[in-house]
Amino acid sequence: MAEIRLERVTKKFKQLKAVDDVQLTVAEGEFVALLGPSGCGKTTLLRSIAGLEEIDAGRIVIGDRDVTNLPPRHRRIAMVFQSYAVFPHMTVFENIAFGLRMAKMRDPEVKQRVAEAAELLHITELLERYPSQTSGGQRQRIAVARAIAMQSGVILMDEPLSNLDALLRLEMRAELKRLLKEVGTTTIYVTHDQVEALSMGDRIAVMRAGQIVQVGDPLEIYNAPADRFVGGFIGNPPMNFIAGQLERSDGGLVATIEGGGKINVAEPAAELAQRAGQPIVVGIRAENIEVSHGEAAPADTVPATALVIEPLGSHNLVTLALGEARIKAATRPDDTLQPDEEVRLGIDARRIRWIDSETGRAIGPAPTAVSPQPPQP
Repeated sequence: MAEIRLERVTKKFKQLKAVDDVQLTVAEGEFVALLGPSGCGKTTLLRSIAGLEEIDAGRIVIGDRDVTNLPPRHRRIAMVFQSYAVFPHMTVFENIAFGLRMAKMRDPEVKQRVAEAAELLHITELLERYPSQTSGGQRQRIAVARAIAMQSGVILMDEPLSNLDALLRLEMRAELKRLLKEVGTTTIYVTHDQVEALSMGDRIAVMRAGQIVQVGDPLEIYNAPADRFVGGFIGNPPMNFIAGQLERSDGGLVATIEGGGKINVAEPAAELAQRAGQPIVVGIRAENIEVSHGEAAPADTVPATALVIEPLGSHNLVTLALGEARIKAATRPDDTLQPDEEVRLGIDARRIRWIDSETGRAIGPAPTAVSPQPPQP
């Protein structure tokens, strides 16, 4: 295992900064998911760590070695590509052994390492086959086994599950997480899939426009996004954002939101209290909105109108009209709510992520933490 340290790393393509002054430390044995939309620079950053791209500024340190100017073969890393990069003319055994052969390792050790990697990935019975005789999921396992066999201590993965179908991706996600924990290797895993990042990573580094905008454990990223971009990118559905105005009321603080509803802020943080009289954005997750209707609707909640109800099995996803705004809320699967029905929304201020309406940055401390789980019947 080895620590990875990125110190103000910058990579340009002509005038475009694909990676812009990135700083990140990945501890020994840690799994960090590098998450962001297409074109944000995450693959370029991974290739820079691997030595496949020459950086324009900064340092890359792996373990106790500055590898900034070293070629890939001297960086002691293994890489798994999106396309798997298996050689069609070689058997599965020789594909896994390829890096070991290039390192001029002796045959007995090559056989031992290949056998150990194949056993970990449950592909021992495939060793004499050719890639054309294996499935997509098996080829993905071959690529991972080749990286594991190198025993490099650092594995870089570039969206290795993106070519698999949904069910196989679900299976391989759990298998890969188990495997990497068992091996104990330091891993950076590039993905645009937030589910992969949330479910697999010890920590998540969220990228946007070449910069890392937030680093934290999955629940921290989910519950306390650093800005509106992170809140809107993480979560399915993404965080709701409702325009409002902070006002003082009877010595306390009230947020008047779109549609005329009011949210009482019982114990506002100092930074929030200073913004009385100013516009604000209320960030709230779908599962943190309590939807009431009929006789059960309390009078002191926020009025809204149900527009669309989507049954999703474990819960219903409801689209609501809040003035001109459209937001999402999660309800129980046995809820009898109907389209066009008037409802009341319970929004607990302790679950809100307050957002600056101009900068899009979060204000104040993190809201009360909740696990990103839909309501259960």
